[in-house]
Amino acid sequence: MVTVSDKDEVQAFKLSVENEAHFETIKKDKRSRVQDTAITAEALLPDGPYNLWKGGETSRRVKNLAGAFAQLPHLPKMLKSQAIVETLVEGCVQGTFVLKLTRPDRTFRTWWRMRPDDAALNDPAMELVLPESAELGEISGDLLAPKTLADLWPGDEITVQAVIDYFDGKKVVQVDRGGFTEPVPVPKAAAEVVNAAVNDAVEAGKVWLLSGPASLLAEPIPKGVLTPTATLRVPPTPVSAASILPENLPTAWQDGATTALAIATALSQQAGYTLPWKTVRDVIGGAISARFVALADDSAPWPCELLAANAVKIKVATVGAGGGAAIGGGTGGGPKPGVRFAAGDFEPSQIQDLGDLIPLLLTIKARAKVGMKFHVCLEIGDGSTPPSDELVHEINELLKDLGGEFRIG
Repeated sequence: MVTVSDKDEVQAFKLSVENEAHFETIKKDKRSRVQDTAITAEALLPDGPYNLWKGGETSRRVKNLAGAFAQLPHLPKMLKSQAIVETLVEGCVQGTFVLKLTRPDRTFRTWWRMRPDDAALNDPAMELVLPESAELGEISGDLLAPKTLADLWPGDEITVQAVIDYFDGKKVVQVDRGGFTEPVPVPKAAAEVVNAAVNDAVEAGKVWLLSGPASLLAEPIPKGVLTPTATLRVPPTPVSAASILPENLPTAWQDGATTALAIATALSQQAGYTLPWKTVRDVIGGAISARFVALADDSAPWPCELLAANAVKIKVATVGAGGGAAIGGGTGGGPKPGVRFAAGDFEPSQIQDLGDLIPLLLTIKARAKVGMKFHVCLEIGDGSTPPSDELVHEINELLKDLGGEFRIG
């Protein structure tokens, strides 16, 4: 075996050849210094074992780091040069360092805890920057979701100012490396970059924002609402469809009627804070789909935005789809008193999953000596194009053995 040593000297040594492939024998001999396994991102840092940085350097070109293993004799001989690039990408995703691409006009893009696109990775100007010396040009809104970044969310809520302080360039967090923790600096980011990330997180439904009377989730933040004192919270737990019926939310109803705005107000009073419109819209939509409630004849269109919520008029549904029994098995006016409900829209695969749970539910029923019924509603169509009579007939033929009442009307 003839190779170059870590001191850039030609060396030759004898190998004992056995039954395995010769190259496998070469790789196993430490003197050959051939490596086909991945290296860790930490090994490429200034204090790593490969001495890739000069004193005082805070950034290196990605192409130079990747090419160093083919140029410098003291480094291992990597069989796959692309593995070095993938290590750099993985280090960026882990937050070990920042990748930065400067444009000709001196503006720049950065990536931290996210993967760059292939076009950026192939750009020879792409740099690796140490996090303590980097300034982020953008932050992914996904990173602000609760429990994603270490030490950002000590509880269920934080202020926008806390996020700004997190990216002040002085923060060092302890990151779990699988059995041990390691200090990792958090890069610096300007307040406007943090605010843009907060807006993205709120609009994507990752974070719930409260600011004065504003309560926003899964919608853009209006100008002037996003302030340092605004509160970010974990998105509220979805409300069950039965929760808005008169028996459970009496303050929202009057003479068997209500509005979407009244439901939103009553639910917020019950929760102790203003619920975002998405949460209210989802529960009303779920209750309509479950046939717990229905739109009044003179109601405005549904779904709607919060500004039109007072014009959406709602009544209790008295008859289920296809001429079946009233919701909850009563004769109208909603569920029976003393009965608790779970309701939702199901895909066919979820119905199969529910079927798998039936034995466990029956065990609970027998143990608790409690009544248990399933009210099934089958909905055909997408709301725009009515299903044909032939299709309805075909489905009803399949359903006839389940009982005469369960059929598409």
